[in-house]
Amino acid sequence: MVFSPETIHCLKSSLRLSSVVPATVTDQKHKVHELTNMDLAVKLHYIKGVYFFKSDAVQGLTAHDLKKPMFQLLQLYFAVSGRIRRSGTGRPFIKCNDSGVRTVEASCDETVDEWLARAVKDDSVFDGLAYNQALGDPDLGFSPLVFIQFTWFKCGGMSVGLSWANVLGDAFSASNFINLWGKALAGQMQQKSLQIPDSAKDEFQVSELPKLTPSAVKRVDLVGDLWLTPNISKMKTHTFYVHVEKINRFLSDKKSKVSAFEVISAIIWKFLSKIKENAEETRMVTLCTNKSGERKFEFLSNEMVWSTVEADFWVAEAEVSELVELIMNKREDENGMIEKIMGNIETGDKSVDFISYGANLTFVNLEEMEIYGLELKEQKPVYAHYSINGVGDEGVVLVLPAGPKSEGGDDVDGDRTVTVILPENQLAQLKVELERNWSIA
Repeated sequence: MVFSPETIHCLKSSLRLSSVVPATVTDQKHKVHELTNMDLAVKLHYIKGVYFFKSDAVQGLTAHDLKKPMFQLLQLYFAVSGRIRRSGTGRPFIKCNDSGVRTVEASCDETVDEWLARAVKDDSVFDGLAYNQALGDPDLGFSPLVFIQFTWFKCGGMSVGLSWANVLGDAFSASNFINLWGKALAGQMQQKSLQIPDSAKDEFQVSELPKLTPSAVKRVDLVGDLWLTPNISKMKTHTFYVHVEKINRFLSDKKSKVSAFEVISAIIWKFLSKIKENAEETRMVTLCTNKSGERKFEFLSNEMVWSTVEADFWVAEAEVSELVELIMNKREDENGMIEKIMGNIETGDKSVDFISYGANLTFVNLEEMEIYGLELKEQKPVYAHYSINGVGDEGVVLVLPAGPKSEGGDDVDGDRTVTVILPENQLAQLKVELERNWSIA
């Protein structure tokens, strides 16, 4: 695990690692979890979530209390406890051998408030709160797919860090998993087993698709058994807070329904096109969005819709409204083509791998994600943060709710947090542009 210098001085050096396995042995018919082509398209990426709770939400809870409900949860999500194996053709799958998830216990000599105050300026402080270990480090067949870290602060508060291999499922799957852990801790989780879908069945019949190459993924050199994205640039992360008033100021002039995601994406697309020396690099961007109304969130799945949109004009000089219109009406769904090209790897060229996040500048819509759905002692986190590891050099922008939803399912305030992962020099310039033109810091 690699800590930033800022993290080392806070986290005490002794980290305690242990494993939690399903309460009962997984039955034979579920011993193999086949990975879909869409799963394999994101195999080099990792989802990171960190939740902060004040002392009254965790008072009296011990490590044993926190780990106990996982035994029951892993009976439902048995694939999470598995390990990667390869078939005779070399195609990866998950062997549901009940090896378990890895739990990490740590302590910190700062308070939650002190930690969050530092995070305003530097997102790297989150790195030490969600265990960072790629699949295949040091051995693919023994690498846990999920790490859950509990970090106690000197004020009595605690953070819960989730490190989730994207090959298991997308951010919605990861968020739902940790939210259900909270329900299990409160004794509210369902007892029945989940109806597990046929994971081997891809939605698209790849043999019937045209012979096209998707733009949303990028070929990289074969990584072998260390599933880690090769980067040319030094990537850095920063989270912006966008108040609803700024979003509404733009939306008030629009007759059609426009989301905050589309507005924020258009703004950042415009500024990054201005920042980059070669504007052609940002003529095309990738949009990663949820299948609204179609998701069964209890299932492990990579069901995000991957699409691309390309401008035939100078993006840096365009109006934000023009880019919003383009994002809304000119996106091209590429899931089918991704399914096809990933399916062809098994029988064709096995000398390459692919990355998805950051193959192009990638905007990820997580507005509907229940990021504040994890509750401890009926209390929501005071702050929740999500990011993605293994991002390609073109960068990623995550748009998330900035607070919990109301009982009616709407955002309490409509504000957004925007987590941006970019090459360090581009991120520094983006901060300047957003502050100067939109007063977003």
